[in-house]
Amino acid sequence: MTDTKPLEGQTALVTGASRGIGAATAIALAEAGAHVILVARKVKALEEVEDTIHAAGGTSTIAPLDLTEADAVGRLAGAIAGRWETLDILVLSAAYLPELTPVSQIDPKQFTQAVMTNFVATQALIASFDPLLRRAENGRIIGLTSSVGAGPRAFWGAYGSTKAAFDNLLDTYAAEVEKLSPLRVAIVDPGATRTEMRARAYPGENPETVKPPEKVAERIVALLQEDFATGHRERVES
Repeated sequence: MTDTKPLEGQTALVTGASRGIGAATAIALAEAGAHVILVARKVKALEEVEDTIHAAGGTSTIAPLDLTEADAVGRLAGAIAGRWETLDILVLSAAYLPELTPVSQIDPKQFTQAVMTNFVATQALIASFDPLLRRAENGRIIGLTSSVGAGPRAFWGAYGSTKAAFDNLLDTYAAEVEKLSPLRVAIVDPGATRTEMRARAYPGENPETVKPPEKVAERIVALLQEDFATGHRERVES
């Protein structure tokens, strides 16, 4: 951990915190001084991230959770509200990638999983944590998107459509709170990043040719220290 703690005293919640960009962001937030609530389905993977944070002198709490389970997000919000008065940072990193296939051949089960994880759970998180975020002095939401949400691409319809809905939901929420609260919302497209999800989508790609998730995490932590306007959107190129 460095001596500079720009996020000291703040509480952050990161979904998809067990691996990839979510894990890297959680670690970076803790390094910046935030207490990080780690949310994902896999307990062992969450414990490994927490061990990394604690070994470096940071603090965190694990919250094993399936975001698509009925009432799961509401229960989590209730538990957090019972311990903290505010939530300063919400990072929406959890995502599910269905098989890449023509729209006419999308697997209904996988598509439903993508809709629930990438879109429905996002609304549940916003609804459940809105009160805690508004109570924060400068509450911030960072949603991680994909370029296929804004620009349709062949065979990416199942994933891309859920990310388009994700973007629309966050942009709408940003417009709704803009004049009523200091809460700010930003959408970040991480670009080509070395993750398990990308390896599945591009199995022949040399992972060393794309940036590591730590680069995206570094940018997210920097963005959280900037006075960005709500509705801000950017892509992390390198």
